Amino acid sequence: MAAKRAKPVRHTPVRTCVGCREVLPKRALIRVVRSPEGVRVDATGKAPGRGAYLHDRRSCWEAGVRGALARALRTELTEADRQHLAAAMEALPDDGQAA
Repeated sequence: MAAKRAKPVRHTPVRTCVGCREVLPKRALIRVVRSPEGVRVDATGKAPGRGAYLHDRRSCWEAGVRGALARALRTELTEADRQHLAAAMEALPDDGQAA
């Protein structure tokens, strides 16, 4: 009798949140990318440039803006970058309401 083949397990890419260092599937995190235009939120997850990942929690974004994000992106955050990230952070739910 022939043995049944096991269904192959699909690979799920994982990334680390630079704010809290938790490892999660890539789709569960928000990508921030360093590009020639500056540091921006990458909604598609495919923009060219060096990227870093953050939870959808304000505490992770605050920790990231304090220094972890700049280290991960290997750049200094300008005031314009900080304002852009702060605007993106305002759209996030409070930590108690995170999905």
